[in-house]
Amino acid sequence: MSESKSPIQVCESASIQEGGTAQRFNVLYNGEAVSAFVIRVDDSAQGFLNRCSHIPVEMDWNYGEFLDDSGRVIVCATHGASYDGVTGECLGGPCSGNPLVRLNITEEQGKVLWTPAGEVTVPPEGIED
Repeated sequence: MSESKSPIQVCESASIQEGGTAQRFNVLYNGEAVSAFVIRVDDSAQGFLNRCSHIPVEMDWNYGEFLDDSGRVIVCATHGASYDGVTGECLGGPCSGNPLVRLNITEEQGKVLWTPAGEVTVPPEGIED
């Protein structure tokens, strides 16, 4: 029987601007502590693990900076793999067609919410980065 998970507030909706800096937070992925992030692309909050599908390293250029100049493409700072900012699909580079791990992100009443699911769960110390 699977356990029902409640949404957890990541940040205020206003704190992530279209094509701007991401809000980072912590999750457990298959029992390992990793960072995740939410960005705004096409006026919608999107969330992913901060883990390149090429080599599992954090992708931000500077803290919370993932998007290229178009504000739509996530680029890994280590080897340049690029991903669609809405779907997480690999667009090019060494990701070889492998997408980012997407998170279940919603927005309600001015808040960005994450609902843990599958192998992505809440760390014991909470999600604060």
